[in-house]
Amino acid sequence: MPTNPIPPRSQVATEKTWDTASIFPSKEAWQNAFDEVEQELSGLKLYQGRLGENPQTLYEFLQLYERIANHVDLVSLWARLNYAVDTTDQEAKANNDKVTTLHAKAMAAFSFAEPEILQMGLEKVHLWEQEYPDLTVYDHYFNRLERRAPHVRSAEVEKLLSQVQDPFRTAAATHGILVNAEMPFEPALSSTGEQVEVDHANIGHLLSSRDRDLRRTAWQNYADGHLAFKNTQANALAASIKQDVFTARARNYNSSLEAALAPNAIPVEVFHNLIDTFQKHIPTWLRYWKLRRRVLGLEEIHVYDTRAALIDSMPVVHFDQAVQWVTSGMAPLGEEYVNVLRKGVLEERWVDRAINKGKRFGAFSSGVKGSHPFINMSFNEDINSMSTLAHELGHSMHSYYSRGTQPYIYSNYGTFLAEVASNFNQALVRAHLLGSQKDPDLQVAIIEEAMNNFHRYFFIMPTLARFELEIHQRAERGQPLTAQNMIELMADLFSEGYGEDVIIDRERVGSVWMQFSTHLYMNFYVFQYATGISGAHALANAVLTGSEDARQRYLNFLKAGGSRYPLETLQKAGVDLASPKPVEETFGIMESMIDRLEEILL
Repeated sequence: MPTNPIPPRSQVATEKTWDTASIFPSKEAWQNAFDEVEQELSGLKLYQGRLGENPQTLYEFLQLYERIANHVDLVSLWARLNYAVDTTDQEAKANNDKVTTLHAKAMAAFSFAEPEILQMGLEKVHLWEQEYPDLTVYDHYFNRLERRAPHVRSAEVEKLLSQVQDPFRTAAATHGILVNAEMPFEPALSSTGEQVEVDHANIGHLLSSRDRDLRRTAWQNYADGHLAFKNTQANALAASIKQDVFTARARNYNSSLEAALAPNAIPVEVFHNLIDTFQKHIPTWLRYWKLRRRVLGLEEIHVYDTRAALIDSMPVVHFDQAVQWVTSGMAPLGEEYVNVLRKGVLEERWVDRAINKGKRFGAFSSGVKGSHPFINMSFNEDINSMSTLAHELGHSMHSYYSRGTQPYIYSNYGTFLAEVASNFNQALVRAHLLGSQKDPDLQVAIIEEAMNNFHRYFFIMPTLARFELEIHQRAERGQPLTAQNMIELMADLFSEGYGEDVIIDRERVGSVWMQFSTHLYMNFYVFQYATGISGAHALANAVLTGSEDARQRYLNFLKAGGSRYPLETLQKAGVDLASPKPVEETFGIMESMIDRLEEILL
């Protein structure tokens, strides 16, 4: 039997869980709200065909839309959070399925509005804004709609496109059920013969072990667990990719990439600039692999060695200590920010940090307008977990300020901005710890955590972005997407990044798309991890200089939500991600981390 078996959800201490009762106090209260929302949706029909009557009618409809959409969000949030922490719970799964269907119904009920507004003509709508000042709050929404006008179809087609969203989510849902609830992993085996359970919750911790046998067998068994279901996962991902292609064509975009970026006024060149800059800096990664091989004393380095701890004793970081370090690191943003964060974590139970069977793998921050933020993670009492907490709290505080400042329609800041605030928090916390913690081992641990983050954001994610682009282009050309050709493509791309010094197990390395495929169901999201970390470091550096103007600009960025286009919001904060310059500068920061490791360890 493996030691330290991962417990079921029923054995988790309450203080390690989030408080979904803050949304609805009971299942009965949730069901009542669910029923009310279904009834509210029928009221939208009263406005169909009437939006062009006068500005007051249009305003009343948009207000009703916001109110109902927010109710849908709250009902959905409760169900999805309860399912995320235990995907083996059949009742939670049923509730999650119900809200997926509800969301599709809501989209269908709203679908008449945008074609009707466009039929009226945006010129008329802008004149109405002058006559009826209450409408001006929707000016950016109207501008975004005007931008999307060539891609908005008739009311009938829009309703159909909304209705297919429910079945379209089946592919991602199938993947989620498989990997979170049904995929078994063989236990890892340490150098002393001890068996250790392998799970999504602890795989990162195992891969950082100094015990090479433990991390090798953990890496192999985690990959093999995915490979055992490679055809099922390939079929699910291929379905999702084809759905992206279908939607892009239905909306008259030239490609899936353009369809993902154009609504937010992000040129496709931003994507390609990121990929080009990443490929230019692959030699930096080759240098890092060589450093790791020397420090670890290895004759040859394998992929399972690329995250191994470089010192014998990694510091234990208890949750309370992690919260203290994070709040101290965020002090440059002021007392209000820190007090809200601390209260959220320690009093309002924002964080579900438990490790239990069936818990959705990975960390995320969720929530909607009218709720506080919720963080899902598995806290392993190490530096990496502390940094993950800082990261997710960045998302949460971004959401807290955005939802607290903006009306519902602008309360969501969108995916392009999402990874900025999260990485900003990590950058500030690292700067605080590197400046205040003088122990050499702790310094190495902090730098290693930074390099692990760069490994994810500046190595894995750009490589996955290249993979994502290629499989979308293959689907657009009508070429097949099979498990084996996706494994081969993934292995080829990682071989380029690992170079000749890292020994490649092509089949297992080629399975990485399965291990991150939740991200690949979010059409062209993964490249935004790299642009996000670049924007974050640029903004963090400005705040760390002590500039009050930079601090205020950053807080204004958090409050802006979706009230402007993403690139404009970042430009006002002080960084231009339309240019490759922030990416170049962040690679420079990564190189300085490697320099510092060399100074300490060699």
